Amino acid sequence: MSRRIEIYDTTLRDGTQAEEFNLSVEDKIRVALKLDELGIDYIEGGWPGSNPKDARFFKEIRDYHLKHARIAAFGSTHHPRKEAHLDENLLALLEAKTPVVTIFGKSWTVHVKEALKTTLERNLEIIEASVRFLRPHVERLFYDAEHFFDGFKDDPDYAVETLRRARGAGADVLVLCDTNGGTLPHEVAEIIREVRKRLGRNLSFGIHAHNDSECAVANSLVAVLEGASQVQGTVNGVGERCGNANLCSIIPNLVLKMGYTCTAGENLSRLTEVSRFVFEVANLPHPRHLPYVGRSAFAHKGGVHVSAILRHPRTYEHINPELVGNIRRVLVSDLSGRSNIVYKARQFGLELSAEDPVVAKIVEEVKKREAEGYEFEAAEASLELLMYRLLGEPREYFELLGYRVLDLRPSREVSPLVEATVVVRVPPGVGEVEHTAAVGNGPVNALDHAIRKALERFYPQLREMKLEDYKVRVLPGIPGTGARVRVLITSRDSEHQWSTVGVSEDILEASCQALVESYTYKLFLDRKRRGGE
Repeated sequence: MSRRIEIYDTTLRDGTQAEEFNLSVEDKIRVALKLDELGIDYIEGGWPGSNPKDARFFKEIRDYHLKHARIAAFGSTHHPRKEAHLDENLLALLEAKTPVVTIFGKSWTVHVKEALKTTLERNLEIIEASVRFLRPHVERLFYDAEHFFDGFKDDPDYAVETLRRARGAGADVLVLCDTNGGTLPHEVAEIIREVRKRLGRNLSFGIHAHNDSECAVANSLVAVLEGASQVQGTVNGVGERCGNANLCSIIPNLVLKMGYTCTAGENLSRLTEVSRFVFEVANLPHPRHLPYVGRSAFAHKGGVHVSAILRHPRTYEHINPELVGNIRRVLVSDLSGRSNIVYKARQFGLELSAEDPVVAKIVEEVKKREAEGYEFEAAEASLELLMYRLLGEPREYFELLGYRVLDLRPSREVSPLVEATVVVRVPPGVGEVEHTAAVGNGPVNALDHAIRKALERFYPQLREMKLEDYKVRVLPGIPGTGARVRVLITSRDSEHQWSTVGVSEDILEASCQALVESYTYKLFLDRKRRGGE
């Protein structure tokens, strides 16, 4: 029977120590509920003795019914000049009224002498007294041995003695922490073996690794191989400095590669959803290159690779992406072969064969445009329109005959007023000419307003479309202000999101290209939904 591993998430506490990763109390509640849905065993909510926000979280989370997870409050051992029962930090942990408490103590003699400014023996007394005081008041009590691996390297006898005192006082699990993140996997294995030799093979212990040497996930997995029953980490590996062990990599590795079980492993198909949800709540872009859950984790670009995965996905994928809730993506670029185009066409609802002459035409056109600076990997709506155009679809819905942008700045103290005037013909060639103007908080925004204003009389469905993101990239080549630029625009309606691209030496022209493509795709999409009438 496979061994069951407890997953302990510290995103809400250790994770929030990362730069730019901030969560309000309401955000923390939402993340905790999502982690509970995933099946995380323990959710560390924060340090109630350190700030009012964490204290409020512990109070409010009691109003929610968690299906599986148990909330843990985090804190330190008592102050060297106080007794356990009078220490504000320990009392705040009890005030949080959580079923689980985790406290950390010093394992490294350097920290005892320099940080705590106390004696080695007094530190042992502090650990023992803190654990013993908390033990009767909580269901589960975990002891985090801070800087344990560095402490063991410096003085193994003392580091092990800190564990012995915590266990003797009643700690359920001893968590070995690589707080500085500099320990390598082979060292983790050697040190754990020595610890178990000294404290017994039945030692109940966990691992808490940081990623400063890019080994946090590897160190966590090695610790499990050496007998750890609990793994601590964060969603997407967020955390101070270089981050913590990434649970979004650890959980699938444990379950899919190593044969261990955990409750979160039973809901593995929700892993990508949870990973993206946490960054969405934190208002951060989701890192596309994350293993397992990143947008690029199962993305294929080279034609040889795509040709192979069309025959058998395992040729270039270590797992089925659906197991972790991700998807396979085939990218189209100047490296593309016919296989990439056939695969993408199928995703767009087009059944083409590699021998079809139009496929060669599409490949040639994509390579030509990418040489000019276009990029279709992040602008798949423009790619879909290109494919359909080369097949004779879609029809053009309107024609932008011209535009003018006027930037007025009455004074330095007043924000400039930007006005855009556009002339469009609907439908192209023979239709009615519409001449409109609109203002905006910048030239692109004004153009967007003006073009919409001109088109909405003919296509009222454009009112539900929103421009969600706008990015400009200066392309290599001509230096300075004469360089070509690429504009990527992301738009959405109530059901779909799509991205389009424009390229020009003129940033307004590139923006207009991407905007026109975006409106066209919206109208094309609606026509496809209606069955092409």
